[in-house]
Amino acid sequence: MANLTAKTPFDALLPIEAGDVRLSEVTPDRITWIAPQKGQMAKVSRALDKQLGADFPSPNTHANGLVWFGPDQALVLGTALKPIAGAAMVDQTSAWACCALEGAGATDVLARLVPIDLRDTAFGAGAAARTLLGHMNCVLLRTGPTRYEVMVFRSMAATLVHEVERAMTMVAARAEMAG
Repeated sequence: MANLTAKTPFDALLPIEAGDVRLSEVTPDRITWIAPQKGQMAKVSRALDKQLGADFPSPNTHANGLVWFGPDQALVLGTALKPIAGAAMVDQTSAWACCALEGAGATDVLARLVPIDLRDTAFGAGAAARTLLGHMNCVLLRTGPTRYEVMVFRSMAATLVHEVERAMTMVAARAEMAG
């Protein structure tokens, strides 16, 4: 009989470091997609506030584990939700690979990979975006001045590590040459 062992998406791939940047795995206990039914946004937002202490997120933001995921859609990270009347809810925990990129050069690394403005004035702490990282769809969260969280489909975990590690190495080499 086979002996199965659960593995995280980045098992044996992370953490990695280059220069002053580190890429490490983040493993939320739960990831739930939630979408209010037509005309139920206010009711669902109140229910989320009651359970999580935050309203349904505004476009391109995240707070208290609630991440904007598109028009009338959000992801809830880390917390198991009780059912909410008037909302479609789907557990997507096993579908995503989540990691944190942090350090003084984190923005420079991501600037090589994502087609969005990462300056503090455009994408400061609390910002969220569905965008591309290289050729992969991703969810990008700014969680601090020099910290980002990146979510990709689980099947893209190794590709994400390859792309980010390559950019980390280039940024570290450039810093070494300059300094």
